[in-house]
Amino acid sequence: MSHTGQARVRALATHWGGADPAGWQRDFLSADEVENLTIPPGTLTEAEREIINHHIVATIRMLEALPWPKHLSHVPEYAGGHHELMDGKGYPRGLTRGQMSWQARMMGIADVFEALTAGDRPYKPAMSMDEAVRILQRFSDDGHLDPDLVWLFLDAGLPQRYAAYLEGGG
Repeated sequence: MSHTGQARVRALATHWGGADPAGWQRDFLSADEVENLTIPPGTLTEAEREIINHHIVATIRMLEALPWPKHLSHVPEYAGGHHELMDGKGYPRGLTRGQMSWQARMMGIADVFEALTAGDRPYKPAMSMDEAVRILQRFSDDGHLDPDLVWLFLDAGLPQRYAAYLEGGG
């Protein structure tokens, strides 16, 4: 919803909507109704965002409980780090680039790229490879993704290889 539409909903919400059974005046819309009616397209409410963010905490706990052989003992960290950001503003731990392994940083790039290009997301159509690459570069410039690894990802031609894989029915 546009900013103008959001402001209009908020203004209407506080107008008197009638009386409750005790005769008290009440707002036309509840706070929950206002929150859900003023969501910009393609975004989530704060409560929905928290539910989605919890998946990584659950993933880490589940993976840490498994008896990994020594050569796979870092899998929970790699999988759990894919929502951390280079600037420390990610989750769940708020790690910075220097606190993360390169494998976890690469998982973040793969996660973003897959999310942008996946055709099976019910809430958003897949982006073109060019659009996805532009977003990866912007996220790299903004401190969200590791710039060295984004460069390596792009220089290796992985978006083009992925597109060819998809065209082949992969």
